[in-house]
Amino acid sequence: MFARVAIIITVYLFTCFTPAVYAQNAKKILFINSYHQGYAWSDGIIEGVRSVLDNPTLKTQFKQGLKLEMIEMDTKRNHDEQFRQKAALRVKNKIESFQPDVVIAADDNASRYVIKAYYQDSDLPFVFCGLNWDSSIYGFPYKNVTGMEEVSLLPQVLNHLKTYAKNKKSIGFIAGNAETSRKELKYHHKLFNIQYDKVYFVNSFAQWKEKYLQLQDEVDMLMMLNHAGINDWDIEAAKHFVEKNTQIPSGTMNKWDMPYAMLGITKIAQEQGRWAAHASLKIIQGIKPREIAITQNTEGKLILNMRIVNKLGIHIALPLLRIATFVK
Repeated sequence: MFARVAIIITVYLFTCFTPAVYAQNAKKILFINSYHQGYAWSDGIIEGVRSVLDNPTLKTQFKQGLKLEMIEMDTKRNHDEQFRQKAALRVKNKIESFQPDVVIAADDNASRYVIKAYYQDSDLPFVFCGLNWDSSIYGFPYKNVTGMEEVSLLPQVLNHLKTYAKNKKSIGFIAGNAETSRKELKYHHKLFNIQYDKVYFVNSFAQWKEKYLQLQDEVDMLMMLNHAGINDWDIEAAKHFVEKNTQIPSGTMNKWDMPYAMLGITKIAQEQGRWAAHASLKIIQGIKPREIAITQNTEGKLILNMRIVNKLGIHIALPLLRIATFVK
């Protein structure tokens, strides 16, 4: 199985504005993709990176040229620990042969298996992006590391819900009984100081319906998280149940939960890539990673479920309707 690593860990070569025959003194950026080409989130980050590095105005700033290469770890499809460690070693070998001026590390596993394992406080600068919630779990910041953490846009969602809730006070939370949902709840409190008045983790679709009905009377607005952990989840039945029984505004940060929520604000992967590319250019120009503060994403895409909006008799302002996307 491990022999497949050489095939799976693909290296992509991109020219930014450097000619096909690269100038010997071109500045070099290596992009580590924790996952794989075709995974929508990773592809979005790469799109963001390219949108910055392909900007023609950079020609005047970097006359020697920029050279970007990308390498995949493929750890979204491969969970085996030995596979991931071998993937990290191949990335390390690529770094040693390519000798980049700066490395962009996308998503958690590049930070965990590459930066933390081999490059803590080294001379090589790293910019992470798409790192979930809290970079301190990897010991960041190091002197050679900065980046953008990936957090949910919970405060923005709640601000919208408060606009439409009748009493604007109490907030409920419902999710499948999964470790990822419990972790997210912890960070809602830790990062945003959000205290929910009612919290339910459920194991079955029947239990989810029971608690959903209770919440309509217990709170003024409702946050709906991932239904992972509910093994008998029924998509169509859930849609019909919500549209029939919803009485309070509900929100989510997950696109896949939008059939059951009134509104959502989802993260934009391209923001992570754009920020990482801009930070990398600053580092190439002489700014040290430790001089660039670790930050968090703020951009979001507003999604509306008009079936639920109409059921609640809520009026959405025209400017919001113009920028929103809609659940089909």
